[in-house]
Amino acid sequence: MQRRAFLALSFLLLSFHLHGAQTPPSAPESSVKITARAERESAIYKKSEDVLFNIHVTHSGTPVASGEVEWSLLKDGLPLNLQGKASLENGKASVTGKLDEPGFLQLRVSYRETPKEKPLTALAGAGIDPEKIQGSLPVPDDFDSFWSSQKALLSKVPLSPELTPVSQPNKSVEAFDLQAPCIGAPVSGYLAIPAQAKPKSLPIILTVHGAGVRGSSLGSATGWASKGFLAMDINAHGIPNGKPDEFYKGLLEGALKTYRYDGRESRDTSYFRGMFLRLVRAIDVLTARPEWDGKSVVVYGSSQGGYQAIVAAGLDPRVTFFSAGVPAGCDHSGMVANRIAGWPKIVPTIDSGKPDAQILEASRYIDAANFASRIKASGCCFTVGFIDTTCPPSSVYAAYNRVPVAKHIENDILSGHAQSNKSSAAMADAVLKHIEQQKSR
Repeated sequence: MQRRAFLALSFLLLSFHLHGAQTPPSAPESSVKITARAERESAIYKKSEDVLFNIHVTHSGTPVASGEVEWSLLKDGLPLNLQGKASLENGKASVTGKLDEPGFLQLRVSYRETPKEKPLTALAGAGIDPEKIQGSLPVPDDFDSFWSSQKALLSKVPLSPELTPVSQPNKSVEAFDLQAPCIGAPVSGYLAIPAQAKPKSLPIILTVHGAGVRGSSLGSATGWASKGFLAMDINAHGIPNGKPDEFYKGLLEGALKTYRYDGRESRDTSYFRGMFLRLVRAIDVLTARPEWDGKSVVVYGSSQGGYQAIVAAGLDPRVTFFSAGVPAGCDHSGMVANRIAGWPKIVPTIDSGKPDAQILEASRYIDAANFASRIKASGCCFTVGFIDTTCPPSSVYAAYNRVPVAKHIENDILSGHAQSNKSSAAMADAVLKHIEQQKSR
């Protein structure tokens, strides 16, 4: 029961990091449903192998008697100029396609109950030799020297965190607002420690946020601390914690509205440079704590948080494990290989249709796929949504395939940029398994 409750807590925290604190209201459900998925249970195929997609349309749970669907096949979101219509028989139809290269084949299908009705749509995805997807560009020759120079600059900033106690309902945990100097904005987070923790007794977990603008999550930090971790949750921007919603909304609509593109013309000015250095400084703070067991450092997040988790492990050899759910920031230069890039889709195209050369070059220094190749952790867990249009699965696999250490990827066949309970549990389970292994060393 305790483990089940922990996994449920992890799922709630993961949802926060993936989507933010606010959940938009749901649209009224239609009585008509359309679903699609690859016929093969794994949804994994080989290059040039036929992929059969099955489509089902129901009305109030009953298969529609007749009608037709419109469909198109894409290469993970990029048009293949393959489209058509398929007749429904007892609510069923099928579409067959293939890819002649490693990647993802995506089916988009729509159905109208009447010509005047708004079409209902569904997506399905299939991986085509996904573990053979390569990064679109090689790692820059001076990638390591550039980031070594950035960490050297950071090392000159005094490690002098300020901790302010904060009240929270879990009396088994002590919690603090933490502000630590960094290059640019500070590390801003909540630190949580089990009460009466002994020196050298706790593994570290650093939780990091998805896209958006919000303060750090006190619940995330205290939730992990209550399970025996030296835990810290940091916000992505080094902004104050615990402010009213209007404060963060003002930043989102103002100074941080376009943060993902800010400074993208140069590796030295990219907004993500500061975000990534804050990861290293957060680990500096945590590993300086007397409670750290000296063994385990875990980084955990999804979407932009998954991006940060990969980067933290690639930048800092102190990281022993990370869980990266539907990670962003992978394969920024995907268009060079005629693939779709992941969020933040930082490289624009110019009038000729080619990528902006200056931004393309700068993007290589903040690409999760390149950090992935530098990872020295003892293991990691990825998750990937086969119909994710925000962080497309081909971009995730481009990073995953570069990881040189023990790894696992949870293929979420029916999910987009959200995670099933199974994938969320896989991330948490992987962390707990790592900690148990570390204890035996």
